[in-house]
Amino acid sequence: MSDETVPNPDAPAPHKRRVRYAGKNPRRFDEKYKELNPDQYAETVAKVIASGKTPAGTHRPIMVAEILEVLAPKPGDIAADCTLGYGGHAQEILAKISPGGKLLGLDHDPLELPKTEARLRALGFDETVFTTHRSNFAGLPQVLAAQNISGADLILADLGVSSMQIDDPARGFSVKFSGPLDMRMNPQRGQPVSALVEKIKPEALAHLLSENADEPKAVQLGVALAGKKFATTHELADAIRAALPYVAKEDGHLHIRRVFQALRIAVNDEFSALETLLRNLPACLKPGGRVAILTFHSGEDRRVKKSFQSGLWNGIYSAIAEEVIRATPEEQNSNPRSAPAKLRWAQRSS
Repeated sequence: MSDETVPNPDAPAPHKRRVRYAGKNPRRFDEKYKELNPDQYAETVAKVIASGKTPAGTHRPIMVAEILEVLAPKPGDIAADCTLGYGGHAQEILAKISPGGKLLGLDHDPLELPKTEARLRALGFDETVFTTHRSNFAGLPQVLAAQNISGADLILADLGVSSMQIDDPARGFSVKFSGPLDMRMNPQRGQPVSALVEKIKPEALAHLLSENADEPKAVQLGVALAGKKFATTHELADAIRAALPYVAKEDGHLHIRRVFQALRIAVNDEFSALETLLRNLPACLKPGGRVAILTFHSGEDRRVKKSFQSGLWNGIYSAIAEEVIRATPEEQNSNPRSAPAKLRWAQRSS
């Protein structure tokens, strides 16, 4: 007979101490359990927001008042939020279109969409007023058709990457923490950035960096990075620094941000999706309907501006934003991620 002790299946599991909250601002994403549980630790979350930061696992909607002003939602309206994200804009729009209105929330992130749906359901928005759809904004016509909706009264597209995606190292969007070099909005489709960089030719990478991020060192970086294997965000960032040895540290960080931006746009085919949305917008809006689009870099804003101007000249739109709308200094100070945002709007001709 064996002398080994047989474990008792009915014995309680041994107590496991919770990871100690590392000071006021823990550095690691997985240590920020208070910020990741806002219902339980509301005071901590409030302090993080008051300090001008975004709590881990959340997203602070940008230019809410400005968006509500240009879209002018009213009870009974049909709305489409093409980039649902954390649901901050959707929550405010839903409050304005009730009673009698309905909002369609689109997002192709399979990790965040169920969380946002649950969050908005808990606020009382059931399926009669709010539905979610796994799609990027290019799929808006199909979503409307599936709901037997001929056109929306108002459409919103916030083209920025959500804070939930940026801050989670497992998604690979940011150099802030080391994580897998992925950057896919939908990690179940397409190839990660690591595969793209390993396969691409120097000339093609240089073109991509220039086109997607206006990177001034595109040729030099294309030669240094193309065809190389990078498993993590930090490995790629280190290679960018090594390729630009005489660039000041602060300028080097800007090059890293531009490279990451360009690669993220590429693996998610963001410009193609945006151009599809812009082509389809007039058919997705009711006569007199309004659209608002938030962009975060020149490539996006340039496409939106030209599309709206062309639509105005051709009589498709009756009015468009005369000037780009920016976040107020107060919002930029309290939420630095709003600083690069640009808002443009257009109204469908009646």
